[in-house]
Amino acid sequence: MNVTAPPSAAWADTLLQSFAQAGYVHAEPDILQPADPFLDLSGEDIRKSLYLTTDATGEELCLRPDLTIPVARDYLASPRAGQPAGFSYLGPVFRYRSGRKSQFLQAGIESFGRQDRPAADAEMLALALQAASAFGMNDVEIRTGDVALFNALIEALDLYPVWRRRLIKDFNRRISLTDDIERLTLRTAPGHNEYEGVLAALAGSDRKAALALVTDLMSIAGTTNVGGRTVAEIADRFLEQATLKAGALPRDAIATIKRFLSIAGEPEAAVAQLRALAADAKLDITAAIDQFESRIGFMAKRGIAVGKIRFSTSFGRGLDYYTGFEFELHRKGNGAEPLVAGGRYDSLMTQLGSREPIPAVGFSIWVDALVKAGQSGSKS
Repeated sequence: MNVTAPPSAAWADTLLQSFAQAGYVHAEPDILQPADPFLDLSGEDIRKSLYLTTDATGEELCLRPDLTIPVARDYLASPRAGQPAGFSYLGPVFRYRSGRKSQFLQAGIESFGRQDRPAADAEMLALALQAASAFGMNDVEIRTGDVALFNALIEALDLYPVWRRRLIKDFNRRISLTDDIERLTLRTAPGHNEYEGVLAALAGSDRKAALALVTDLMSIAGTTNVGGRTVAEIADRFLEQATLKAGALPRDAIATIKRFLSIAGEPEAAVAQLRALAADAKLDITAAIDQFESRIGFMAKRGIAVGKIRFSTSFGRGLDYYTGFEFELHRKGNGAEPLVAGGRYDSLMTQLGSREPIPAVGFSIWVDALVKAGQSGSKS
């Protein structure tokens, strides 16, 4: 059995002290956590990576696979819920990873309740770079994106709601948008479909109506899922088929999306390209671009070399709950896996039970990877 050594190295003290000096309180969430939040937010696919058990009441529990959700849950259960608060952490997490240790150290920061989003985003990147420096990684590759820009674009386009959901879901889960877009431009071939009546009933309807119809049909049949798919997933599939029959994804929208996804390079140049795209396509995405530009300004004020940041509109971290700024720090020249990664996840708090939306941003440090990279860098 592989056991992660306690964080007794000098870097651990340096790291935690730097977080404390920045105003982040040390958090120590329980190792045993309810499994539902992880399954609900990451999907059933994560189940095979979790170490699961069940208590005497039948509640499914797991060893924490990361620390973001446990820290957020503790914050929401505290008297400070809804108020600005920042937390740091360093401790073991447990996740099955083929060929690698299943117990490993994770460090990081979570910031909740700050309304000055661009400034908070910039602070996260600055602290992430500072953390990498504690491991001897002073020159890393910074990759960034902003899912809020993509969401604003899709909302501004005149698309069926089902297409908007589909494209945003593809983006968040890092599925090839180009391939999916090409498929969605093609009309469904004429011919008989065994669900023709259902599709006709759903044509032009919204998701709520589709869910109601599919729920009623499945209730009559006495089932709650088919082939492992939930009622919502089946309803979405029917909506997609009905929408395809009504018409393909508009080609002018496709051209705009492809142009948007091709924007990459230095952040300041990207701002100019985004404003030109919005003007040419007559789309109101100014608020999202302004937030992006404001964040760049705060990064520069923190001494970050903005010109060295690699920005891409197609960059995403593969998690549904991210809502804006996303970033990864990689080792230069050998950076397949991130050393530090994070971003803004404003929707997570309501998904965890908060009645009101609470701004949230943070990052996680893959300690083993950073230690290894730091040691390798010191030998070169």
